Amino acid sequence: MPDRAAIRDEAQRLLAHMQAAGAQRVDTDILQPADVLLDLYGEDIRARAFTTHDPEAGEMMLRPDFTVPVVRAHMENGAEPARYAYAGKVFRAQGDLMRRTREYWQVGYELFDGADVAAADAEVFALFHDLLVPMGLRPVTGDMGLLLAAVHGLNTSERRKAALLRHVWRPRRFRALLDRFAGRTPPPEGREALLAGAVEITAPVIGLRTRDEIEARIAALIEDAAAPPIAEVEVELLGDILGLRETMDNVAERLADFAVDLPAIAPAIARLTARSRALKARGIDPATLLFEGSYGRTSMEYYDGFVFGFTAPDRPDLPAVATGGRYDALTAVLGRGHAIPAVGGVVRPELVLEVRP
Repeated sequence: MPDRAAIRDEAQRLLAHMQAAGAQRVDTDILQPADVLLDLYGEDIRARAFTTHDPEAGEMMLRPDFTVPVVRAHMENGAEPARYAYAGKVFRAQGDLMRRTREYWQVGYELFDGADVAAADAEVFALFHDLLVPMGLRPVTGDMGLLLAAVHGLNTSERRKAALLRHVWRPRRFRALLDRFAGRTPPPEGREALLAGAVEITAPVIGLRTRDEIEARIAALIEDAAAPPIAEVEVELLGDILGLRETMDNVAERLADFAVDLPAIAPAIARLTARSRALKARGIDPATLLFEGSYGRTSMEYYDGFVFGFTAPDRPDLPAVATGGRYDALTAVLGRGHAIPAVGGVVRPELVLEVRP
């Protein structure tokens, strides 16, 4: 691991490159209100963050990344278009992964601009591409918007779609739900009597839910069990989308075949095609870029469109040196309904030092 002074110097070098690209330097408080992150991600965020309590401000978290506080500040005060760059430490609880560092530097670039979404995606990706590919790092791309559109287009109930969308970023849970909704697996053990309407609530209510809430939940489960299964062809199409592993220039043709049976993905295909053209305009050949249908599903849950990363092929022990993507929905949440298309990325300077020739 490089020493701290070298990491700090590399962070400043990367930051200067981003400022030279037109970004305004910004900073955020290390302590962030916990309620914002809890509202976004639920209680799961506690397993990934360090929390503390302030007598006046309430529960606080050491910032797990910069994007959320930068978006909050922009939605409150910023004008469009805007480009921001930042450098500083972030803090992530690692659980059983004892070898992973709990605090590390993050240097990032965020672009808020709705005039040309494809051009904005290409601008941010090209910034990282030009920095990292000369070091031998390998880029990989994906599109969470494609999977989200496919789920929205399923011929099933809105309740089932909502359940699947909640777990898009949890692949195992998503797969289990999809198999159940398709009739491939039976309901969880012990639920047969409940779904048959043969359960009567006679025990005292314990916990935070009221009796009415419990009965409403049971009614929803019974209604869901009566819904017809998701068609096998749609389940297979979702699997085909997630299993995609093509160069970016080839993937649109494959997706066009999928759209015959799942037309809801057509707008996402159009965005991907426009993005490829915008990358070409910046001198990046889509034939050199790997596209993976499942890429981005284990990242922070605010990415909802184009996603990318850069990894070291000869260092499988290292996490991605840089990651990024589009997060339009996050701006709507933090902007209280007012959304601004946004895309950004971050790079870890200590990993750059480890892989630099």
